[in-house]
Amino acid sequence: MRFVDEYRDPDLGRALAGEILSLVEPGRHYKLMEVCGGHTHSIYKYGVDDLLPGNVELVHGPGCPVCVIPMGRVDDGIALAHEPGVIFTCFGDMMRVPGSDGSLLDAKARGADIRMVYSPLDALRIAKQNPDREVVFFAIGFETTAPSTALTLKRARAERVENFSCMCSHVTIVPPLRALLESPDLRLDGFIGPGHVSTVVGARPFEFIPADYGKPVVIAGFEPLDILQAVAMILAQLSQDRCEVENQYKRVVPYEGNLRALEVMAEVFELRPHFEWRGLGFISHSGLRLSEAYADLDAERRFGVPGVRVADPKACQCGEVLKGVIKPWECKVFGTACTPERPIGTCMVSSEGACAAYYNFGRFAREREVV
Repeated sequence: MRFVDEYRDPDLGRALAGEILSLVEPGRHYKLMEVCGGHTHSIYKYGVDDLLPGNVELVHGPGCPVCVIPMGRVDDGIALAHEPGVIFTCFGDMMRVPGSDGSLLDAKARGADIRMVYSPLDALRIAKQNPDREVVFFAIGFETTAPSTALTLKRARAERVENFSCMCSHVTIVPPLRALLESPDLRLDGFIGPGHVSTVVGARPFEFIPADYGKPVVIAGFEPLDILQAVAMILAQLSQDRCEVENQYKRVVPYEGNLRALEVMAEVFELRPHFEWRGLGFISHSGLRLSEAYADLDAERRFGVPGVRVADPKACQCGEVLKGVIKPWECKVFGTACTPERPIGTCMVSSEGACAAYYNFGRFAREREVV
């Protein structure tokens, strides 16, 4: 397929692997974090890590939008779904995320009217078709999906759809990265920046990483050659004692981002003072809520939610996986008690989760010879 095959060319892959090998210092261990879960799946689907020297390690970050939702937030969604007359809508992955007493899918089986949608516009359409019911959209995701939620809320306001509201659980990418960089138990040499988020925010927001922490960042696409080139670009910076933000994904990501999308987000959303992340705890100004101008469309204000904090299951180590401290196969329940069919943690639920990537592509252990 044109514009796809070019980024999966095996000869170019081998050439990039050779370039990477020439850039590493024997005896030095490199640890690079791919922030986005989409990168994690591409790495293991295409065997990108098998082309890297043994002393170049890829670890996985908190860039999976479903994986970072804490159990208490799931419980809040279930509580809303049980409100009389409510039709609760959400994306498919979110329906399977476990709360303290089952998932949204379990709540649906118990009688709650919970429906899977592919976009917030689907939820708005359901609201128009059911004017006698309250329709709530459970909005999740990073800045990638936030503009579509914002535009849907603007349309609901313009069309005066009064039975539609949003439970906003959108999050932003910079605060968790800063929290990771402040963490004493994680040492990183560089970042493969999130391509999808960057289509909206651009590359500029990541400049704090080289400026404040001295780590290189390369925004990357999701094809195997994109990722290999990003690794080579990071290693080239390290070998040349450079430290900056580079944009490998220029065919899609403008350096300044999508200004119109950012403008719409600024109108509809505002930062929450605190938001809880699975595995990372509360991070200041990292989540979004509806602004005062759109407060009448905020499901949490319209109905109220319990807002109770729920601890993760003791057996689940999703938090350590999201922070890059351990690999999924190092979790005690990975592939045994926790599988995609019966997940304990969010990293095994989502199509972007690191645990699901390891499980689906047979990575149950990893032993590599160090160069």
